[in-house]
Amino acid sequence: MMPAEKKFKVCLVSISLAKGGLERSCAMLSQMLEAHSHEVHLVILNDEIDYPFSGKMLNLGKLKSGNDSMVKRMLRFRKFRNYLKKEAFDVIIDHRPKNNFDRELFYSKYIYREMKKIYVVHSSKKTEYLTENPSAFSKICQNNIFNVAVSKYIEEEILKKEGVNNSITIHNAFDPAWVEENEALPEILQNKKYILSYGRLDDSIKDFSFLIEAFSQSKVWEKGFQLVILGDGTDKERLQKLAASKDCARQILFLPFERNPFNIIKNARCVTLTSKYEGFPMVLVESLSLGTPVVSLDIVSGPSEIVQHEKNGLLIPERNLSLFANALRKICFEDKFYSEIKPNTKPSVARFSMANLAEKWNSLLQDGLH
Repeated sequence: MMPAEKKFKVCLVSISLAKGGLERSCAMLSQMLEAHSHEVHLVILNDEIDYPFSGKMLNLGKLKSGNDSMVKRMLRFRKFRNYLKKEAFDVIIDHRPKNNFDRELFYSKYIYREMKKIYVVHSSKKTEYLTENPSAFSKICQNNIFNVAVSKYIEEEILKKEGVNNSITIHNAFDPAWVEENEALPEILQNKKYILSYGRLDDSIKDFSFLIEAFSQSKVWEKGFQLVILGDGTDKERLQKLAASKDCARQILFLPFERNPFNIIKNARCVTLTSKYEGFPMVLVESLSLGTPVVSLDIVSGPSEIVQHEKNGLLIPERNLSLFANALRKICFEDKFYSEIKPNTKPSVARFSMANLAEKWNSLLQDGLH
């Protein structure tokens, strides 16, 4: 007889549950673990929640008010530490970016002292998750029960090369229920042909400038295709100015962040990714799971683990405007090609479903917490 699965008490830690792919994946992990009957708690540091989650919540962001002094921060840290001790979790799964070594030393020596931990690495940019001192921080990681990379590239090329051998890849998941979402398409997009890009409008990471230039160069707008950029962020105004300077200005549309963008994704001709770096880009998995082909730059981490060139989309080998513009033309104008790849979209990401990845997380806990 198979031994009964153990049920664990798990605490997920994140900066917030709002705006980005990291935050969505943390919220979904709470649902995935609860589906396996683990007791789930979440601790968030900022009072921002966009995504549905399961379990009990300690929202430390609600304690922030007015000027956030060092004393107030230390009081929040003390509340956090006391909560972890009182609840006596079997494991803490920490999704926060880790970009400051002194802060992470404080977390390991004080907040998480004598507790079992799993760190999740969501980005291929080393200084975002291994701090400015990766060789010293890797020693902290080696004391975790596991370090989870969201892509094979992160596991093999970043963690293991820094000596973090207790690492494993578990990709981010998509929720099959998204297919059932039927929010009305915004009136401005009804009966329109459009290319979609969505995410936080931080151009130093997402490089929407490159996309606007490539769209302009592609001339697909002359045949009625629009570019829709969905999201908010610090560079929105600058990107709107860049778009306004182009001949295709009237065919570039900026829409605000949408908590449930699924109908907008479903009705797009394609979804694009032009980021300078990612971990495991959820926009590609989300789009393919909804039946929408993708056009992505082949950046170092993620896209090549998701996009099968000319099978479920197009993978562009270098950050080259004319190559990307040609890819947009191909996906917009070659209807026979498009009708061949569109049926491959959903099956190509079936392995990233919540059910499949919940099994992997559950196995990890069963193996790591005996």
